[in-house]
Amino acid sequence: MNVAAWEPGCHIFGDGCGFEAPGTELFNPTPWVDFGLAGAAGVTKYYVLAALSVVVVLAFWYFTTRRAKVVPGRAQGTAELLVGFLRDQVTRTTMGKEGDKFLPLMVTLFLFIFTMNVMGLIPIPGFQVPVTTSLAFPAVLALFVYILWNVIGIRRHGAVGHIKARLVPSGVPAWILPVVVPIEALSNFIIRPATHMIRLFAVMFAGHLLLALFAAAGFYMFNPMSPMGPVLGAVSVGYSAIALIGFLVFTVFELFIMAVQAYVFVLLSSIYIGEAIEGAH
Repeated sequence: MNVAAWEPGCHIFGDGCGFEAPGTELFNPTPWVDFGLAGAAGVTKYYVLAALSVVVVLAFWYFTTRRAKVVPGRAQGTAELLVGFLRDQVTRTTMGKEGDKFLPLMVTLFLFIFTMNVMGLIPIPGFQVPVTTSLAFPAVLALFVYILWNVIGIRRHGAVGHIKARLVPSGVPAWILPVVVPIEALSNFIIRPATHMIRLFAVMFAGHLLLALFAAAGFYMFNPMSPMGPVLGAVSVGYSAIALIGFLVFTVFELFIMAVQAYVFVLLSSIYIGEAIEGAH
């Protein structure tokens, strides 16, 4: 990326070059393979990291369940703990026992999203970006849930029954329906899938940008050999240490946020599917 603060020799108390904070260029990588087609971005690190995320999830299940026993070991116990948590806190609370049939989907979604988020913390230069900071990935996942929500609702209650359940809340007087129906249509069929994808994208985008800011600031402020003298050189090291501490603290916090955002996405998905199963609301 083209950021002045990361250029060699560009530091505080140095030759006068200013600090330029990281911007959105972090999230627009140059394609490694360009297909030369209009509208096609080519192969970027997002696709590579998404593929790596799939491999990581598959490897997790392989190594935790390949020798499944009645009395689980540590690896199997970790997998069972995750499944049990999502079953008790997500699917059964939103769909009842009928949600057990959707448990494999929710567990897979959680692990896949969390792994894509964690890709922003891997210590490989040039690869440190959460896959979900590319809007295309949250959009595809949200679209999948949206389609599934409609398919389940239509299969359970018919097209008319499903649409009516989403547009006409029970107990609403008939005279106010001309106002309520358009609002419900906008909320359920447009705003819902949009916020489902934007929430995940926006939080991960902002979090990674803040991490990049701490890293760039720490590098910029580290200038122990300042031409302005050893005192300012020592001051620069102190400034850089503060930025480093902030970076480490926020990295731990960001890891927590990554897990929370995967959980929220799965929880909302389960709530939507539960509504489709239930029908009228």
